[in-house]
Amino acid sequence: MPASEKMLATQPTSSISRYIEATVDGRHTDLIVLASCIATGLTDTVIYNGKQLTSVLEGNTIFVALGASGQSTKPYSWTNSLLSIGCYSLGTLCFARLNTSLLPPAKRRGTLMTSFFLQTILIVVSVVIIQTGVVDGRVAAQADKIVVWNELIPIALLSFQSAGQIVNSRAMNINEVPTVVVTSLLCDLFSDAAILAPVKANVKRNRRIAGFLLFLVSSIVSGWISKATGRVEPVLWITAGLKLGMTLAWAFWPWMQPVSGPVRHADPT
Repeated sequence: MPASEKMLATQPTSSISRYIEATVDGRHTDLIVLASCIATGLTDTVIYNGKQLTSVLEGNTIFVALGASGQSTKPYSWTNSLLSIGCYSLGTLCFARLNTSLLPPAKRRGTLMTSFFLQTILIVVSVVIIQTGVVDGRVAAQADKIVVWNELIPIALLSFQSAGQIVNSRAMNINEVPTVVVTSLLCDLFSDAAILAPVKANVKRNRRIAGFLLFLVSSIVSGWISKATGRVEPVLWITAGLKLGMTLAWAFWPWMQPVSGPVRHADPT
């Protein structure tokens, strides 16, 4: 094959590779982080109908403590909470390694797409397990006082994927919106010396307020949906669609590339 033909054959692949490996433009990436707050509110509210949390580990720690003192509303329900804590911790380890070791750097388009796609897949698998009848998806059944051990499967998957959110918010240097922890968010918000500054003068405060409101509103919406349907699947499907939307957003997100030369890294602040 002539050299010119070889160059034409490899050029598309090279262009795609450069596009996937490019560092995304850091401007407005906080929108993805704020959307993750919605995902947390939707998921944890509907799962909490069974006295279980997948992201808010403070609550799970209390549930484990109540189980250790023999005060659980369900016998052995503390095992669900303990599993959630363990899977969240394992998810944090894995998603962090994905960013730093397997597909570095963390702000690369391909890395972000992979992370959010994995989160989407884990939610979809959880919903399919419930919808196919392996796990009872009725809200009332979730609140029964009898522990059903196969419930551990979706709990483990949902807890694992939720860790990806906070890992990505850290990777994008948007630490003021941890996406799964309201306690520290409110502490940072009200301890901010510039809390009364003009809107454009305090971006971090604006993000904290938006994150809390989105978490609150999405939790209310999740409660109403689960009350109306009596099942957990609709909310989880919405969350999966939201995570898929975030994955696709990274695919079309602007990238910082000069007219010539290597890809220029963007400042996410």
